Amino acid sequence: MSTSGRSPLAVTKQAYAGSMRSLGRGLARTGLARDEPPPVGRRARHWAHSLTRVYDSVAMARLDVPWWTYDATGFVDGWLAGRERPVRVFEYGSGASTVWLSRRAGEVHSVEHHRGFGETMRTELDRLGNVDLRIIEPVPSDRPVVGSRKEGHAGLDFAGYVAAIDDVPGDFDLIVIDGRAREACLAAAGTRLAGGGIVVFDNSRRHRYRVAIEASGLRERVFRGLTPTLPYPEQTSVLTRG
Repeated sequence: MSTSGRSPLAVTKQAYAGSMRSLGRGLARTGLARDEPPPVGRRARHWAHSLTRVYDSVAMARLDVPWWTYDATGFVDGWLAGRERPVRVFEYGSGASTVWLSRRAGEVHSVEHHRGFGETMRTELDRLGNVDLRIIEPVPSDRPVVGSRKEGHAGLDFAGYVAAIDDVPGDFDLIVIDGRAREACLAAAGTRLAGGGIVVFDNSRRHRYRVAIEASGLRERVFRGLTPTLPYPEQTSVLTRG
């Protein structure tokens, strides 16, 4: 571990993000890059432009894309456009996707586990009239009811975060799982998904998520490929009832 308590990988990611954002600012100052992003339809150019916005959800929101693979985003965009009634969304993990969804759905209920990040996003989301953001931090515990296997999250209980979906009445047409304790979030989502609804599960290539998805009984459609801001391919899955 590093002297700050973070893993070498975390330190490397932070250094990469900082250097790419600095590069973007430098290119903008010299006029070699425009501040306005290319159209999303011009995927390669849009992706290259997005690399200088890595780990900056406010800047990503201005790119008009969620942090899913481009193919998954295109699929969900088409699915939303084809709905005959306003869509109800519940989202585990706020960010650029919250803004993107607010432009396409009737209402978005989002829960965030990180207070600092959540308050930053609240500044952006308060301008929107159809988003309800709740910040539910994990509770320190020697025996977490719902734990997270993400590095640095041992000894934290995410039970309240996962159960936040039960505080909003009614079923949801779209449930996004892109936060913490995703296996438990998927189990909770299965009981609240409206008929014909979909679950978007991001980073679904990870082994612990594969196990949860395969055990869920839901049908999976996998979207691999480019993802905004990331220099490597990723995977997003869309889940439906069989």
